[in-house]
Amino acid sequence: MIRRLLVANRGEVARRIFATCRAVGIETVAVHSTADTDAPFAREADYAVQLPGNAPSATYLRGDLIIAAARKTGADAIHPGYGFLAENAEFAAAVTEAGLTWVGPPANVISVMASKIDAKTLLAEADVPVLPSWTDVSTVDEFPVLVKAAVGGGGRGMRIVHNAESLGEAVSSARREAFSAYGDNTVFCERYVDKARHIEVQIIADQHGNTVTFGERECSIQRRHQKFIEETPSPAVTPELRENLCSAAVAVAQAVGYSGIGTVEFLLTPEGEFFFLEMNTRLQAEHTVTECVTGIDLVRLQLFLAEGGRLPFVSAPPMRGHAIEARLCAEDPASNWLPATGKLSRFEVPNVAGNFRPLMQPGVRLDSGVEAGSVVGVHYDSMLAKVVAWAPTRYEAARMLAATLARTKVHGLLTNRDLLVRVLRHPAFLSGQIDAGLLDRQPEVFAPLLSSVEAVRLSCLAAALAGAAARHANAGTSLPSGWRNVASTAQTIVYDGPAGPVEVGYRLDASGALAQWWVRAVDPEELDLAGLGQVGVIDDHPPVAVVSAAPHEVVLDVAGVRLTVDVHRVGDVSYLDSVEGSVALHELPRFPLPSAELEEGSLTAPLPGAVGRVLVAPGQRVGAGELLLTLEAMKLEHPVHAPADGVVSVVKVRPGALVDTGALLAIIQ
Repeated sequence: MIRRLLVANRGEVARRIFATCRAVGIETVAVHSTADTDAPFAREADYAVQLPGNAPSATYLRGDLIIAAARKTGADAIHPGYGFLAENAEFAAAVTEAGLTWVGPPANVISVMASKIDAKTLLAEADVPVLPSWTDVSTVDEFPVLVKAAVGGGGRGMRIVHNAESLGEAVSSARREAFSAYGDNTVFCERYVDKARHIEVQIIADQHGNTVTFGERECSIQRRHQKFIEETPSPAVTPELRENLCSAAVAVAQAVGYSGIGTVEFLLTPEGEFFFLEMNTRLQAEHTVTECVTGIDLVRLQLFLAEGGRLPFVSAPPMRGHAIEARLCAEDPASNWLPATGKLSRFEVPNVAGNFRPLMQPGVRLDSGVEAGSVVGVHYDSMLAKVVAWAPTRYEAARMLAATLARTKVHGLLTNRDLLVRVLRHPAFLSGQIDAGLLDRQPEVFAPLLSSVEAVRLSCLAAALAGAAARHANAGTSLPSGWRNVASTAQTIVYDGPAGPVEVGYRLDASGALAQWWVRAVDPEELDLAGLGQVGVIDDHPPVAVVSAAPHEVVLDVAGVRLTVDVHRVGDVSYLDSVEGSVALHELPRFPLPSAELEEGSLTAPLPGAVGRVLVAPGQRVGAGELLLTLEAMKLEHPVHAPADGVVSVVKVRPGALVDTGALLAIIQ
């Protein structure tokens, strides 16, 4: 019987496991890096041990330090979560050899399935359908192919290659990324199937030879080969196909003597054929949707199986309705999914019915590793939270989840929130016509929710009015805001927003009512390109009256329709949230101090991180689009390319150097 459990992971998954432990009476131990000292998961555990350093290689990938922490705290079991060491056979074996209970499958099973190459070979012999693959990448003789890391998951170390000329660089890049994430740079190539769906089956097996499946999950909505919207059941799977998929998954599990909870992943072609992709010998991030439709706590079941328990059922429980999960991440989808770092100044998800465990009735579940005040750095992945909607039907679940995300207040970081909402509301998604290439065919989903000219203007006006109300409250006077004893010009303020700098002007009449207002481009040509148009004409907007204006909320009457805008100001930045969408506006100083301009041709860091490779030197001629150097952040490699033909005049960094956003990397003349 497990008495005290150490979770060898961090963030949301650690909190998820701790929640079940509290419910069943198991004490908890956290291990954490220096950067995670004040993270919610580290505070929630009964005991916590710091692993000095921040890089995964020095902390969460150090099995010896984790086992030492278990001994130090008296833990008698270790749960690996997912990611990091979850599918590391050597770590699993070391845990068992240390006399601790390993919450997962046996080390020898992990060893077999950890290598996608070995797993495919084994299962092909067991008559499980697999895709053609090449372990020697030099022998690839057909394209397109997908370069894949032989170990690990999460889409890291994957590259689509369409021709032989680009294969070498793709393989090299995939090797580096795989090694950074998993400590193993082995890769192979597999036939790439266009418009394929990714379907996975939840497997549960005890140590007594009993194996059942809990249905399938649809995981086709992906970016960078990483899932970010998952659901169950799949809209593409018929009862007959479900039976065949589940039978194949059981065959996979029995072929390797599997025990514990795991997932078998398949690729489903447009023609209805399916092929084995890999087996994840761990709990999956998207286990939440399966918990919603079955009502079973999979972590609790996982702990029960690790203690040697026998499955209390011989078949899957009946499925209840439909569940969809969206992964809310700190990243900029419009900038090639560039991860975002910084402090999360506000994080509020409305109408949450429960956290971390199965819901008792349809509603919204939130599994999050962060809270307001959390700092998102460069060392770990960008996921902030998983938001899950469970409803009687797929359409209701999608609508509920989209509405919840649209009303979520997440400030301080760029996120993929708007894209998630647009995907969930897109006709292609709602009709179930989805596959792994959906985002490539639907570029409109990358537009922000707050995209109409009128909505942007009203948010700018609300920011100005809220700022005036805050200054008036701090002034301690009874005079109206902007009062003059003679007629004067309107009050103006300049903000830098997503479309560039804008000037907001307004004038109140003697009664304090809004007499006129405008939102005018500081650089009209630049703003017009962003779609906001020339907005300097005062009457070029619907009639607007100010119902109320407070520092934290502005209520406007727009042509007889009331609109409430929530305002949250942090320093010089105002975050505006309304039913129309959200926007962040940075107030620019009236009299800015002079600052040095970067030399023409300067390349700056798009995000903080470590310099990986530097492929150029001063004096070298480069062509437009040529790879100059790479940055490593959040377990991913980010390329920096030449914006135009030229000659490298300066290289300011070297491999291993740490840089902040905006740091000068190189200059091309």
